[in-house]
Amino acid sequence: MRLPQARLDQVLDRFHQVEARMGAATDGQEIVRLSREHAEMKPVADAVQALAKVRSEIEDLAAMAEDPEMAAMAADELEALNARLPEMERDVALLLAPRDADENASAVLEVRAGTGGDEAAIFAGDLFRMYSRYASSRGWRVELDSATEGDAGGYKEIIATVTGDGVFGRLKFESGVHRVQRVPATETQGRIHTSAATVAVLPEVEDVEIEIHDKDIRIDTFRASGSGGQHVNKTDSAVRITHFPTGIVVTSSEKSQHVNRDKAMKNLRVRLYDMQRQAKDNARSDARKSQVGSGDRSERIRTYNYPQGRVSDHRINLTLHSLPQIMEGDIDPLLNALIAEDQAARLADLEAEFN
Repeated sequence: MRLPQARLDQVLDRFHQVEARMGAATDGQEIVRLSREHAEMKPVADAVQALAKVRSEIEDLAAMAEDPEMAAMAADELEALNARLPEMERDVALLLAPRDADENASAVLEVRAGTGGDEAAIFAGDLFRMYSRYASSRGWRVELDSATEGDAGGYKEIIATVTGDGVFGRLKFESGVHRVQRVPATETQGRIHTSAATVAVLPEVEDVEIEIHDKDIRIDTFRASGSGGQHVNKTDSAVRITHFPTGIVVTSSEKSQHVNRDKAMKNLRVRLYDMQRQAKDNARSDARKSQVGSGDRSERIRTYNYPQGRVSDHRINLTLHSLPQIMEGDIDPLLNALIAEDQAARLADLEAEFN
């Protein structure tokens, strides 16, 4: 892709404007906004400047190559730079292509049992374990927010916050219906059953991004239910928050009522922010070609077939025969393929814009 010089100049001009304004700004909120924009633009500006330097060197070497005495000396270096140029232009194009503003955010991970009864809850537990192991391999922190255990194991619902750099960007394509085909432990006839679990990955937001008015919520306390013994709270410490305008209900059932209130409010903000994201996505869905799949959480996105040891992602027609490794948390082959597909679509959109 040959990126127009005018577009590259536009990026550098904006970057220099932000730098100049940062030196003159006195308002605290403006300084924060400019600092954030500067941090986001710096990798782009650095890449654009590096590309401009290579383009300039290629022009100089091409001029030298026309001189018979200099041609031999310039040829090798010119060949090397021309080989580097397409990859550099692709990298810059990816940085310029529209990207998710929440790419680098931490995320809230929700896994819920779907159709399939006890086996669906067990599968939901398997998926949560898979994501937890993957998070551990990347040095991310997983903090449990709430969980409802299944009668035969696993979880009817489990919600956790995954904290780290770029969590949402890596996991956002996991949202949807995950289907499993296997013989359940409770099956006496050896028949293969099909069950499902739903996964939702939501970007975690800062408090300042979502405003919640006291008049719009009701906070209730109740005694958490559990599997018995020491796991059952003896006091009404669990918290349920109802948001009247949207009907969203969130709960948290740790031992501390204060901690539960904070967690429930955080989860409410996450859901309200996600509603805003969904509304924006729907509003521009006709023009948006770079989405992998529909983004609909009711969409069946992946099948885990245990008898054949394979995992198939239906959005990109990818099948891997490495199910045991994937269930142990080695999901980079899936995620990398999804991200590459998204990048290719975004580059195609950008190229169409320039042509």
